[in-house]
Amino acid sequence: MTDLGLVASSCGGLDTRFTDELAKPAVARGWRLAVTLTPTAWGWLKATGGLGELEAATDLPVRSTSRLPGEPRPHPDPKVFLFAPASANSVAKLALGIADNQALTLLGDVLGAPGITIVVAYQIQDTRVHHPAWQRHLDTLAGAGVRLHRLDPRRPWSEPLDLLPSPA
Repeated sequence: MTDLGLVASSCGGLDTRFTDELAKPAVARGWRLAVTLTPTAWGWLKATGGLGELEAATDLPVRSTSRLPGEPRPHPDPKVFLFAPASANSVAKLALGIADNQALTLLGDVLGAPGITIVVAYQIQDTRVHHPAWQRHLDTLAGAGVRLHRLDPRRPWSEPLDLLPSPA
């Protein structure tokens, strides 16, 4: 199986859609999941009881914090990443190089690197597109080779999986 770095931040639907519409379909397509959540996303899934189901979809630990010095690396180094759902806040931080949690550190370390595929599927309020910095954030990420997809609450969250290369 090919490893997929599946990253998520806290957005509406995370607790009800993430595992069923992203994680499980990714596994069904042949990906082995290396899941990293923002601390808030991890807390949401833990509080709603969804963390166990997500953990059952992968043989690797679900991460939300960095490892301590001397601890072994819990995940391999994937060449493909899917950040979904990505909040407006996380998209802005990623574009600006702010790595204040493990999820953004992971993506920031590989953003723009040759041979790495990153898909960012973001979920935002309709009014966010009017913010003067929003389009610049998207342009920065696209300029680094990121494939962008806006999640629509009326459509399946599995759509961004079609933007990934086929697992080898």
